[in-house]
Amino acid sequence: MENDIFMNGLLSIAYFFFNPLFIISLIVALLVGYFRVKRERRSFRVRILPGVTELKRILAESWLHAVILSILISGIGLVVDIGWIILFCIISIVFILTLNFKMTSPIYYAAIAFGGLLLLQYVSPSFEYRGWQVENLNFLGSLAITIPIIAGLLLIAEGRLIDKHGGKHASTYLIRTKRGLKAGVFKAKKLWLIPTLFLVPGDMIGTYLPYWPQFTLGESAFTFIPVPIVIGFSQVIRSKFPSVLAKQIGRAVIVIGFAVTALGIAAIWMPILGWAALIAGTAARFGVSIAVSLRERNGQFVLSPLSKGLVIVGVLPDSPSEKMGLQPGEIIRSVNGQAVQNEKELYSAIQLNAAHCRLQVIDREGEVRLMQQVLYHHDHHRLGLLVVQ
Repeated sequence: MENDIFMNGLLSIAYFFFNPLFIISLIVALLVGYFRVKRERRSFRVRILPGVTELKRILAESWLHAVILSILISGIGLVVDIGWIILFCIISIVFILTLNFKMTSPIYYAAIAFGGLLLLQYVSPSFEYRGWQVENLNFLGSLAITIPIIAGLLLIAEGRLIDKHGGKHASTYLIRTKRGLKAGVFKAKKLWLIPTLFLVPGDMIGTYLPYWPQFTLGESAFTFIPVPIVIGFSQVIRSKFPSVLAKQIGRAVIVIGFAVTALGIAAIWMPILGWAALIAGTAARFGVSIAVSLRERNGQFVLSPLSKGLVIVGVLPDSPSEKMGLQPGEIIRSVNGQAVQNEKELYSAIQLNAAHCRLQVIDREGEVRLMQQVLYHHDHHRLGLLVVQ
């Protein structure tokens, strides 16, 4: 008996880690890092961060959100149909494999899965699979309440992640402007994994895994299902700095999330509001993506060449420039007292004092500051700076 319980416990854990969505998200994170490194090497002949950076951060930045979401969903008692969870995961996989992270918001997964089940009930009301029957779904009952509330909570988590982490470590690369000059743009591309516990009717899982942990409430049995929720964020940024734009997008998504959650709660008294929450939330989230993309596409470059000085577009990790606190968007006016206008002049000015480097820098707010750094033989000969000229 104890051996059976132990083996089924291990099996339940294995089901999560061998979930196709979990495995695919890890592979996609590696691909994102690979393509980022290739893009950086094309522009600067050097990569800024290792290719495994995205994989390392896929859970490190989101684990707290996973804990909070699991506690909220389970504590409130939001019971979800297993068919919706399966369709949710399938849609997630399809969207993630496109590598178009603008379409990897959880509101899209939730709304499309809800609509897919509704369509299935209309087209094939007698559909059944291993005891699951589509005719048992009540789209003007619990589904119209729980799914919008869950979608709203996931949107709030998405907004928080974008606000806090969306602008961090944005990659930079060079493009040609309409005037034929080179300018730098930021590319923020993130993938977050949020393992979340969902409540489903206990008899659905117990049929196949008798010792899967269950609990009863009244006459009903329930069980926890760990689901890997994957959220992506992608944005090309040229008219603002990533930290600024990410906060704006994140806060807009949080507002949408609260609105969807509120409508989901209101669906307790008027179920059709749950449908409205999913439709309006999907439209609003899509509208934010389109509005930001159009604005950035037509905006002025913040990383464009100037007549005086060198504009920083990137800083290599653990380099003298990072130790000095230099940031993309700042302008180097002089090095060791010599005015610089291009990389050749920068390199020559550094050689004036191979052991000590003094920079005159104009920061993002337009203020002038002087910076100094001792240079060592193993330091990057150009301070670890990526510039546009």
